[in-house]
Amino acid sequence: MESIVHDRLKSARILKGMSLQDLANKLGNTISRQGLHKYETGVVSPDKYMLKKLSEILEVPLDYFYKDVSSLNLSKIEFRKLHVLPSKEESTIVEVTKDILTRYLEIESILGITSKFENPLESIPLIKNYDDVSASAKKVRIFWNMGNDPIANVIDLLEDNGIMVIKVKTADSIDGFQTWVNETIPVIGFNENKLHKPDRIRFTLLHELCHLLLGDKFGDATENQIEKYCNHFAGVMLIPEDALKKELGNHRNNIMMQELGAIKKQYGISMQAILMRLSICGILNPNAVKQIFNAFRLMGWDKNEPFDFHGFEQSDRMQQLIFRAMAEGLISENKAVELSNTKTTNFSFLPYGRIN
Repeated sequence: MESIVHDRLKSARILKGMSLQDLANKLGNTISRQGLHKYETGVVSPDKYMLKKLSEILEVPLDYFYKDVSSLNLSKIEFRKLHVLPSKEESTIVEVTKDILTRYLEIESILGITSKFENPLESIPLIKNYDDVSASAKKVRIFWNMGNDPIANVIDLLEDNGIMVIKVKTADSIDGFQTWVNETIPVIGFNENKLHKPDRIRFTLLHELCHLLLGDKFGDATENQIEKYCNHFAGVMLIPEDALKKELGNHRNNIMMQELGAIKKQYGISMQAILMRLSICGILNPNAVKQIFNAFRLMGWDKNEPFDFHGFEQSDRMQQLIFRAMAEGLISENKAVELSNTKTTNFSFLPYGRIN
């Protein structure tokens, strides 16, 4: 049990983004950095008073220090390979993922339910070109019964199909990442420090989905080409070719910004990504595509587009499961607060009986 406390203390500190010296300072230097290091390495065990102080500063319940997460093994975190992720940032992502997943699995266990993931692209041949990528995205849409309709909420879509989605605050060089827990639970994450608009979040999640589902299916493709393939996959997932042609026609010599804006608002995909789709699908004249991209750069729209998509990308599944467990009398309000990882105790029920 003591070894669990040591490991969990370090995890809580990393989750809080503190160094050992930061934590010592918060404790009013009643214990040194070296003393805290001894706690985390198991040389010395903190007493109950110190654990209580640590739980308050690190903003975790006391029970946090006694939960064994040693059975949760994360595969190597895969992120945009064109960037370098500092080891400190990777450690934070690992701990955030473990923390969320631990609470997720606990509430599912309480309710007697399990999330199951099935990769619809597991048996496809190697990817050789954009057509193969398009076919893969279409297969996912069919497998998940999506048709050609706009995706209302990408996070809900992924979670409904057994993929855990988390948000982290990490280095600005990282948009998203993906990994596996115990080689069976897929995880996709996005960086809320960098992605502030829903259309950016949606595109990044589906880009990472491509990495997750296709894995080693890219053969000898370069890292740069793989990134382009994953961007194309995300575009097809957001607006399939049939839907694009239905909205804008089979062939165009030019297009108005307002048309791009209307598609962006409806499908939750950026205007620049729409242009790439129009180009790859051969719908829009190549010269027109080039001119529009140049206009975007001149107006600064390559960094901040107009016509905002007003969709909402946030997961409510864990909270719904917590409310369900409370309603069934399976957990207390204090347990709900712990599982929610929140300080609030404002959980309320509607009165029994008919609501007029």
